[in-house]
Amino acid sequence: MAGVRYHIAVDSIDAITGFQKLIERAEDLEPVLREIGEHLLLSTDERFDAAESPDGQPWQELSPKYKARKKRNADKILVLDAYLKNIIYQVEGNTLEFGTDKIYGATHQLGDDDRNIPAREFLGVSSDDEIAIVDIVDAYLANPI
Repeated sequence: MAGVRYHIAVDSIDAITGFQKLIERAEDLEPVLREIGEHLLLSTDERFDAAESPDGQPWQELSPKYKARKKRNADKILVLDAYLKNIIYQVEGNTLEFGTDKIYGATHQLGDDDRNIPAREFLGVSSDDEIAIVDIVDAYLANPI
């Protein structure tokens, strides 16, 4: 290499041990994924209360016809018996799955033009969630011991 160079070698046992612990911690993401899952449960619950999508867009109001015949929670969107609001997550290895096991969840998330049901996104990651997830991961990796 022509010019000038600077050489850094890690030969401190403490530094090498620290890197090894960090690598071990990064190989087992299950604990951090569970923490992210818990965060997403809370933020999705707040999203239901605010009646808005992950990007902050208000959900379309209920049609007057449906609202008139809705017996319970007539003033709440996507909440009749609150079954859809019961979001779950699963962590397997280094994978987090988050959502609902209710079949009609897809209809409400994506909409259904044939049945005149608008999309009302309730699942997803908001910009605040992204910041929180980065903070959760940072905290997890910052403490490898």
